[in-house]
Amino acid sequence: MIKDVVALSLLEYAQIKANFPSISIPIIQKFTKGFNPFSHLLLYYHDEEILGILWYDFVYERMEICQFQVQEKVQNQHIGSKLLEELIQIAMQKEIENITLEVRESNKKAIYLYQKFGFKICCKRKCYYLNEDGLLMEKEVTK
Repeated sequence: MIKDVVALSLLEYAQIKANFPSISIPIIQKFTKGFNPFSHLLLYYHDEEILGILWYDFVYERMEICQFQVQEKVQNQHIGSKLLEELIQIAMQKEIENITLEVRESNKKAIYLYQKFGFKICCKRKCYYLNEDGLLMEKEVTK
């Protein structure tokens, strides 16, 4: 089951904090402190456990993927694909023109997944991740 939320419950906050340690605490807390209609989380649940998370922002006709992670123990089980499919459906419903994201140049698995869903590399951002280049990717949704 995928749930689209703008505010996290305390249980969801605790699960994300425990199961996704690379996500910074201030980012998670952002979703417990109040309602922001432009920031959303897609949470992928299985048996009441959050296995995947996709944080996206949208303003007017643009959508940006800010954080996207699937628990390592369940990677390669199409959870990332299901989250991206859901995001693209939401983008089409909201008549979003494009979705953008940044990804580490070395993250070949993620780049392959994004390309599978029609994202294209727009440009390289030198040292975007301190000592590593980032790639800006974009998917056109509507015109």
